[in-house]
Amino acid sequence: MPSQNNNNYPARVFAGIGQATLDSFQEWGSAFYLFSRIILSLRHVFRNFQLILQQMMVMGVHSLPLVLFSAVFTGMVAAVQAAYQMQGLVPPIWLGTGIARAVMIELGPVLTALVVAGRVGAGIAAELGTMRVTEQIDALETMAIDPVSFLVMPRFVAGAVMVPVLTIFANFVALVGGWLVAVASVGISSQVYLDGLRFHFHTKDLMGGIVKSIFFGIIIATSGCFHGFATEGGAEGVGRAATKAVVTAAVLILIFDYIVSAWIFG
Repeated sequence: MPSQNNNNYPARVFAGIGQATLDSFQEWGSAFYLFSRIILSLRHVFRNFQLILQQMMVMGVHSLPLVLFSAVFTGMVAAVQAAYQMQGLVPPIWLGTGIARAVMIELGPVLTALVVAGRVGAGIAAELGTMRVTEQIDALETMAIDPVSFLVMPRFVAGAVMVPVLTIFANFVALVGGWLVAVASVGISSQVYLDGLRFHFHTKDLMGGIVKSIFFGIIIATSGCFHGFATEGGAEGVGRAATKAVVTAAVLILIFDYIVSAWIFG
């Protein structure tokens, strides 16, 4: 018997790998199908405009304090690191330039998206997951109400709009945090810091970060809605859906950060 079990072990391993691969393809297929339904439901934007405004409030305004708190320390850390790396190598005027480009291109959009994914993505998945396990989504379908148009599309539009807005606020606050450290700790004057920002500012840097944040907002909303709709297993399933939504969004944010950066700045 032991030898027979050992002989069957490779077969079980390959069967498990095959099943995991099939499940992965099925999950990604379901995600793309949901995304296509979201795109088709965008024709109902004006009809559901009130729902979109409510989601903008949840995803944008309610996330603003946490985003700004994170952004100010992001700028301060960027200033400390930039000053350390540039010490004795370049003139002080380049400190403001380095902080501005790092914040606008990379740190502002990415860290803002990760903060929003942790706060909003999990909330979307938990909310929709609870509606799924309590059969509220099934009730909407019974009443001939499209749940994608009613529940998902407003969150999709709100994410695509509000994450870039949050990124703009985060960029400004991060630059202020960098200025505080540059003046109080590094020892350069405000004029030198501001000259570095002004003389080497490129609109492409700012717009590139905002374009990335649009993709990030779409990823956060879609991930939360997909895992919320796929929830099963009661309260435990809701917790798993919230965790999966955050992990999926974080990984896709980093992947699309590279893809969009290569497209814009490559």
